[in-house]
Amino acid sequence: MLNEPLFKSANPPRYIAIEGPIGVGKTTLMQRLSASLEYSPVPEGAEENPFLERFYDNRRHGALAAQLFFLFQRSQQLGELHQNELFGQGYIADYLFQKDPLFARLTLDNNELELYQKVYQQIAVDVPTPDLVIYLQAPAKVLKERVQQRGIAFERNIDLRYLEQVNEAYSEFFFDYQASPLLIVNAEEIDFAHSDRDYQQLLDYLLEIRSGRHYFNPTFF
Repeated sequence: MLNEPLFKSANPPRYIAIEGPIGVGKTTLMQRLSASLEYSPVPEGAEENPFLERFYDNRRHGALAAQLFFLFQRSQQLGELHQNELFGQGYIADYLFQKDPLFARLTLDNNELELYQKVYQQIAVDVPTPDLVIYLQAPAKVLKERVQQRGIAFERNIDLRYLEQVNEAYSEFFFDYQASPLLIVNAEEIDFAHSDRDYQQLLDYLLEIRSGRHYFNPTFF
C-alpha cells in the first residue's frame, strides 16, 4: 500500500500527458497517477472511435476517417477541460494532442495528409501545452505481446512491422521535442500495474521535473 505522495515543490506539473505506442502502458499509468495526485484522468477513448476497427483491418482504407475522428475528439475533450477551468485542478491525459500528426504522416497518402494538415492547423491553435510529457518506450516485440494479451479482437491484426514503424515515428517525433519538459521511460521491464516499487520511484522522480529532458530506467536507477 503506497503512502499518499507529498508535493515537494510548490509548483508541481498540473497538466501531464503520457505518450507512447499501443500496448506500452499509457492508460495504466494515467489511472495510477490520477489516483495518487487526485488529478482528473483524460482517457484517449479509443473504443469510441467507430473507424478504428476498419483501420486495423485495412490501414490504407480506414486511416483518414480514424485519424480525423481522433483529431476532433481530442480537440473537443481538451477544449472543454480548459473552458471549465479544470486546468487549475490538474489533469492527466493518456495522449499528447501535439503528436497527432505523427500517425497522419505514417498512414495517409499525400492528398489525405494535405487535407489533414489543414484541419489540424485550424484546430491545434487553442489546445493547451502540457506541463510535463511522459514518453513510454518498449521494443515492438514487447508491444506485440502486450497487445495480444489484452485480447481486443480487432487489435489482433496489428503486425510487428507496423509496430516497428510506430516506434520509429515516435523516436523521430521526440528527438527534437522541446515544447514541454520531457521524461523518457524505458517501459520494457516496468510493471506499473502491479509493482508499487516501480511506480513509486517514477512518481517521486517526475514530481521534481520542471524543465529539460530526463530519462528513467529502473534497471539502472
